[in-house]
Amino acid sequence: MSICALRHIGVSAGLVGCARPVASCRYTPRMALKATICKATLSVADIDRGYYGDHALTVARHPSETDERMMVRLLAFALHAGDTLAFGRGLSAEDEPDLWRSDLTGAIEQWIEVGLPDEREVRKACGRAREVYILAYGGRAVDLWWQGARDKLDRQERLAVTEVPQEASRALVQFAGRSMELQVTIQDGHVLVTDGTTSVSVELRVLKARSAAK
Repeated sequence: MSICALRHIGVSAGLVGCARPVASCRYTPRMALKATICKATLSVADIDRGYYGDHALTVARHPSETDERMMVRLLAFALHAGDTLAFGRGLSAEDEPDLWRSDLTGAIEQWIEVGLPDEREVRKACGRAREVYILAYGGRAVDLWWQGARDKLDRQERLAVTEVPQEASRALVQFAGRSMELQVTIQDGHVLVTDGTTSVSVELRVLKARSAAK
């Protein structure tokens, strides 16, 4: 399977594994479609980091983005939640991640991608940001992507790669909507997402950890 095909899985098969839409394959639509605006209230209790906070989020959803990808983006926000974390333009821009955090000088502290980004773009991000995180998903597509990218990405000390199991990313879709209220609890790498009625358990799989800071 080609890299281009892997990146576009989310549009063609509903299993998002892309950091960019078909535009990355040099396709330019005649008319730009408007993003759908969704609202999410996210209450995060991250026991591992000692972080607790409530976030009122506005999520601009690209026309090609599936419910699954949007929910994994929200999961990525919860995993790295903080006052200065912000959504990037993601699918709408080649030079911005799905989420990022900058310091007061404008230096990029965290660069966070959802899906299966091109390894060349990942290496470029490692040169721009102090920390780079990839939250991959898509089932078998993740295995294929990692087999092709691992040799080059393993050398990136600033990079961490984590997989969301396919059954979990699909289960999160039930929470998707124009208005969402979710509680996320994180402990020992285990994530519990609930809307007060239904809960989804997410057991993250670490494919690559960041090297310890020197």
